[in-house]
Parts: sequence; C-alpha cells; structure tokens
Amino acid sequence: MGKSIRVAAAACWLALLLALPVRAAGPEALVPVGKTVGLELETDGLYVAALEDDSPAGAAGLRVGDRLLRADGRALDQVEALREQLEQACGGAVIVEAERDGRPLQFAVRPQLRDGIWRLGLRVRDRIGGLGTLTFYDPASGLFGALGHGVSAGEGCLMEIRGGQASETEVREVRQGRAGTPGSLLGPTGGGTALGRVELNTERGLFGHAEKQASGNGSPFAGTALPLADRSEVRTGPAEILCCVEGSAPTRYSVEIEAVRLDAARCRDLRLLVTDSRLLARTGGIVQGMSGSPILQNGKLVGAVTHVLVRDPTRGYGILIGHMLEAAEDRTATEDRAA
Repeated sequence: MGKSIRVAAAACWLALLLALPVRAAGPEALVPVGKTVGLELETDGLYVAALEDDSPAGAAGLRVGDRLLRADGRALDQVEALREQLEQACGGAVIVEAERDGRPLQFAVRPQLRDGIWRLGLRVRDRIGGLGTLTFYDPASGLFGALGHGVSAGEGCLMEIRGGQASETEVREVRQGRAGTPGSLLGPTGGGTALGRVELNTERGLFGHAEKQASGNGSPFAGTALPLADRSEVRTGPAEILCCVEGSAPTRYSVEIEAVRLDAARCRDLRLLVTDSRLLARTGGIVQGMSGSPILQNGKLVGAVTHVLVRDPTRGYGILIGHMLEAAEDRTATEDRAA
C-alpha cells in the first residue's frame, strides 16, 4: 500500500513538472553596438527638479527628486496638468500625492500668485533627454540594452518611465575629462531617425526593442554577434571598448581590466583603465555619454562601461553583461505577472 502511494505521488509530481512552463534560455550571443544615441524618456509622473528659496512646495515638505503623482486626485502625467489644477484651486490648498524612495506621501501646498500665475515655487519635469551608448542588440528578439546603469531622479532614486525613444545622433563636440571634472559627449538629443523604443529603466541599464527598419543592413544594429563571456572567463588584462566619440561611427579602443569583482548593486563589477592614446587625446579617458560602451575581451562580449572615476578620468567601472541581462529579464517577468 505504502509503495503504491509513493509511486502515485511520484507520478503526480512528474505530471506537474511536465505541465510547468519551461523558462527560455537566454541568448548565447549578442551584437555589440557601441553607438552613441539620443535618449528621450517620458517620466511616469512629474519629478521635482528644483525648489526655489522659501517656496510653498518646500515649506510643505516636498524635496528635489520627489515623484508627483496626483494633485487633488488628478493624475499628473504632464506639467500642464499641474498648472491647470493650481488654476482651479485659485489659491486654496492643493493636496499633492507624491512618492519618495518608494513611500507614498501627501502634502498640502498653498500656491502663491506671481505675475498673475499660481505657483508652487518648484520646477518639475515630465521628460528627460541626453546622450548614451547602446551596448547590445539581440537579432532574434529585437531587444537592445544601453547605459549599463539606470537613469535616476536623484541620489539613489530610480526614475519611473512610461516609455521613451532612442534615436540617431552624432557626437559634435567633446568636453575632455580632467581630475575632479568629468567630461562629456555633446550632440543632438532628439530629432534623428528613431532606432528603437525604450521600455524599461532599471538599476542596470535601459532596455527596449529596435524599430523594424533599424535591424536591416547598414543600420547601427547591424554587426556580427559575439558570444557572451561568463563571469569565470573575465580576466584582468588587455581588453577593448567599442564607442563613438566623433561623428556616428563606433571605434574600438584599448583598455585594461584592472580588477574583476561582483558589485552589481552599484554596476561596478569591473575596474577599467583607458590605455589607448587616441581615446586619451580625444576625451581624456571615460566621459559622460560613454556609459553603455561594450567591453570586449578574447572575442567575447564582457559587459559595458558604467562610470568614470571623477578624480582620475582615465579610470572607470563596468558591469558584467550577465547582470545587464538579468535586470531586463527580471523586470519583464515582473511586468508580465502584474498584467
């Protein structure tokens, strides 16, 4: 009898396991892109960008980086929605629902009339733009990843986005990095040909899918897919980064991987030293806008550049490609369950 029960139980477990969905394996190879793109992101809610001295918003307790969700119950998806709600209140207190570090908060703010307009004494933004570098493209799924770190509304506060766009651009100017002063790549943020839609902003990068026309021959996504390096394969020593610091064509530059460690929480798995004289002459090292530049070693895609060391711009940090992909998969799985 006991044996029959055990056999039946085993059969039930086997049937259950066979019925469970099998998780698809991740990609084994990806196209390293290294293309500088214009990034335009639409925020989910309004973010406080600055507060005036003695502002009604500051007096009520609002801070820079707070995410404003509703005013007197009305959703704040655009700046104009907040302006209209202040006009309707006509000087009366407005109940602002906000979020700070994931915590819901409420503030009663009484606007002031200045130059015939009701104001809270703050600047808010419903979109953000800048330059960044595309790290990889998956021809099978159309997925792309960029930056290797998230876009934040403030210190340690990941910005929630409704979507966005990556578009064609070119690097027109470089501000060289110097000790204590990070450099940057300069060029148009928007207006270029749409390359893909941005869907996720995570701690380990931006992710989205390429436009259909962007996957054809001659596009910035075209290229040879490289196998992905496992953590155990990454070594200290010579490597390359693929980035665009002039015009629109990516170039390979030599770097040294000085240290390999696991610090995915801060996107600093790798410590890098720029050794290429061409890149040093052009940028002084790692500059803003190079975040997301693919790191290559021994014919494999290792990861992406993420940060510059402010006191020494010839050095910086990078994230392992596996950690970038984990972030994309985790966020996608969460959204699928929520739906």
